[in-house]
Amino acid sequence: MKLRPIEDHVVVKLQTAKEEKKSGLIIIPDTAKEKPQMAEVIAVGTDEDLLKVVKVGDLVLYGKYAGTEIEIEGEKLLILSKSDILAIVE
Repeated sequence: MKLRPIEDHVVVKLQTAKEEKKSGLIIIPDTAKEKPQMAEVIAVGTDEDLLKVVKVGDLVLYGKYAGTEIEIEGEKLLILSKSDILAIVE
């Protein structure tokens, strides 16, 4: 399945967090861990201003509670609006 965002929206693929190994006995469940706030852009909407700034393949930082999470074919994706993107990682 292919997603094509409209207007000022971007589809990003979530970056998996690196696993932390602790020598203690405390185990933190995945639901309590902070989700990553960096993602790779896989599709960009049609907004002209957005197309000038963000392109497919860019790594972006986004707000902690931003976007809408979806899962397609076992892959976790996030749909963000232009205002949810905080920075481009270079």
